[in-house]
Amino acid sequence: MYKSRICCAVIAALASSGVHAQEESQNKAAIETIEVTATKRTESIQEIPVSVTALNGSALENLGVDNFQDYVEFLPNVVFQGNGPGTNEIYIRGAASSQTSISVSSVQALQPSVAFYQDEQPVSMQGRNLDIFATDVQRVEVLPGPQGTLFGASSQAGTVRLITNKPDLSGFSAGVDMEIAFTNGGEPSNTLEGFINAPLSENFGVRIAAYNDKQGGWIDNILNQPGQGGYIGSAIVIDRISGGPLTDPANTPVVSPTNNALVEDDFNDAQYTGARFSGLYDNGDWSFLIQHTQQTLETEGVFAYDPNLEGESSTNRFQPDDNKDEFGLTTWTIEGRLDQLELVYTGGYLDRDIESNVDYTGYTNGGLFAAYYVCNHYEAATPADERCLDPTKFYKEDTNTSRTTHEFRISTPTDNRWRLIAGVFMDEQSVDTVGRFKLGNTDLGFFSNLQRTTVGTEGINSNGGPFEPDVSFVNDVTHDIDQIAVFANLEYDITDSVSANFGARWYEIDDEYKGSTTTVDVSRRLRAFGTMDPNELAAVGLDPVLVQQAIDSGQLQVDLLDDNGVLTVDDTIFKFGVDWKVNKDLLLFANYSEGFRPPVTNRVGGGLATNQNGAFEGFRIPVYSLTDTLDNFEVGMKGDFLDGTLRINATAYYSEITDLQTSRFDPTNISFLFFTDNVGDAEIRGIDADITWLATENLVINSAFSILDTELTNINPELAGIAPPSGSELPYSADFSGNLRARYFFELDGDLSGYVNGSLVYTGDRLASMKMDAYVLEDTTQLVYGVGSGLKIQDEAAVYEGVTYTDSNGHVFRGGRYVQESYVLANVAVGVTNDEWKVEFYVDNITDEAAMQHIDNQQFTPKVMTNRPRTFGIRFSYDVF
Repeated sequence: MYKSRICCAVIAALASSGVHAQEESQNKAAIETIEVTATKRTESIQEIPVSVTALNGSALENLGVDNFQDYVEFLPNVVFQGNGPGTNEIYIRGAASSQTSISVSSVQALQPSVAFYQDEQPVSMQGRNLDIFATDVQRVEVLPGPQGTLFGASSQAGTVRLITNKPDLSGFSAGVDMEIAFTNGGEPSNTLEGFINAPLSENFGVRIAAYNDKQGGWIDNILNQPGQGGYIGSAIVIDRISGGPLTDPANTPVVSPTNNALVEDDFNDAQYTGARFSGLYDNGDWSFLIQHTQQTLETEGVFAYDPNLEGESSTNRFQPDDNKDEFGLTTWTIEGRLDQLELVYTGGYLDRDIESNVDYTGYTNGGLFAAYYVCNHYEAATPADERCLDPTKFYKEDTNTSRTTHEFRISTPTDNRWRLIAGVFMDEQSVDTVGRFKLGNTDLGFFSNLQRTTVGTEGINSNGGPFEPDVSFVNDVTHDIDQIAVFANLEYDITDSVSANFGARWYEIDDEYKGSTTTVDVSRRLRAFGTMDPNELAAVGLDPVLVQQAIDSGQLQVDLLDDNGVLTVDDTIFKFGVDWKVNKDLLLFANYSEGFRPPVTNRVGGGLATNQNGAFEGFRIPVYSLTDTLDNFEVGMKGDFLDGTLRINATAYYSEITDLQTSRFDPTNISFLFFTDNVGDAEIRGIDADITWLATENLVINSAFSILDTELTNINPELAGIAPPSGSELPYSADFSGNLRARYFFELDGDLSGYVNGSLVYTGDRLASMKMDAYVLEDTTQLVYGVGSGLKIQDEAAVYEGVTYTDSNGHVFRGGRYVQESYVLANVAVGVTNDEWKVEFYVDNITDEAAMQHIDNQQFTPKVMTNRPRTFGIRFSYDVF
């Protein structure tokens, strides 16, 4: 009787941790085989010949995973970089480059290299992937490597899919989960979420899930001390950016901004509030699913500390920081059969509104234009009359994103010797952005009496009228991207155990960028390049003769623009593969696949660099970045061993990136506006592996790791001496990262069972950027705060040779990048459960590690994005079936 009870408890617990009992001849439990839709069919993860990682809903629950940041930690070939909730970018297998600052990502940013989906709907956005709270989730699928033939643009390096639970017509069910947590040195957090699944008839049912998650802060906005955070309060800075000091260095005034009214402990709060409603009709032959997700994410403060200040939870902010990110996502899917063909039509509509207030005071240290705003516009009669304004600045953003997609596809029966999936995909995106900056005094010539722009920008989101009195610079643009694609994937069984597959996708993308900044009529500028009308080029401040020379020499490219300034690109990408089912437990496969990111148009394309010395002499900003492509070769295995108690899935791969896109911002030398460029070519070699072992009837061990070797192999000649040299590593991805998870089960009295969960996550050293600007930022940090950041820097090359500015000792700045140093995170949980309820006590980040998850170098002094300190909590769940 005792043995029977403990076996039942173990089997139930195995099922909740991603493992289930399959009664085999040996009467042993076996590892669960998760069903995934990575190939747009529902298939066993062990039988599809592509690399896929999946965490099912039970595994996510056991790991305590609720949001984007949490579940990425347990996917070692996936990294995120960003500045907190709602502002993250995903990278897979090391295919990464610098993204635009979050403050202007809606205006000028690269398209993502990794596509993010909720179910069938792509919800990717440059610099701001949709941060969906993971409630009532069936699984998270990660498809590393190019997935462009089936999933299109922005699937260049992989695809992440969040698959939600759908209505279940088999019976009523409901559940509620509650959690309260206490963070060391921070505020408490709490979560409440629940779902109801109700069949209303034999063929129709509904499901509702709702949640409210309040995450307490732990970062302190501390008082700025006199003489600290002075910004521009040094003759060295003024000399570097304006060619001469304001006054004698010993008498240069220090301007220290004040933040008395904003001083606050634990000011980085975040709150997710939302619900998902779905209805399903299914008569056995045809089904119709409609679903709507509504979420509001509100944050206050920042999620990074200033390393130059004491501790790892302190920052200085001088303007309010807050963000409200609200979206509504409606999706629909019709499935049915027509004779031997399965038909699927799926579509979706996303409406997203973002309102942000950002402290932009750090921009004061940004170079030429920033100092002009604060000090240099004064024409003092004598040095004694020279003075500087309050350097505090802000950025305010209002962005509306809408996205509508349609996909229709057909597929043949899975038991055919040949199997076909084919379809057509349409996508319409629109990003409307008004960004308002306070950069200093507004009475600076072209900043006077700002109006919402209307010139030559038919259809943009401006409505006329003045902005706030403090606003001195405006971005007011609309970015429309329309795509159509046709795709097909054919599989053929050469023998009973050997199969081959071939996939292709033709696409055409129209990219229209229209609107204006305070200083640039973007619409007219792009039309001028599209028509190459000398009068139009001259009207936007360009010399037609010099522009034509730059085009003839290949320095500028404009052939993708039509007369209206619309950029159009089309191409066909391919995939090939072969797989061998060695036996029922072992699959070997080899694949070749292609991925891409479309070009990005620039606001100030064609303009000459401000600094015409050394490496910057003759440099022109590209009108648009070129498409960057990724060619991937991989071999892999999926196998179950030791009577199904050991599973090893592993993939080795080699990738080549051509014309790797990167974001650039160099206000001292080139432009005070972000733009995109192609840094060069790169190669990536790596191994991914996932291992699951049923060590005993009571112990399940999971592990995963990623080994990477990345290298820039060729540098754009115009960026030689500016970008990292050939042989350098790509940013953000560690040479080695991995995790280890264990779950032990034991029986208690009555119908109760207990368990202990433990996890270790290791991430190795990573470079923080594509730009070699760490020593420049260190010098600025020293000048502003009187101390350096203390962050580790990897030397790479002498940089900016021949450029006029130097460090305080008169030496040319060295080239180096900050290192995001390695870290280990450890979690543990103890729980008690029966068939209906569960209580769990947990400790996350046992060692109170302050992990360097991202170093933001776009505020001209480094800021370190970190994780939550040690957190104790209790979770309770109750389910009715």
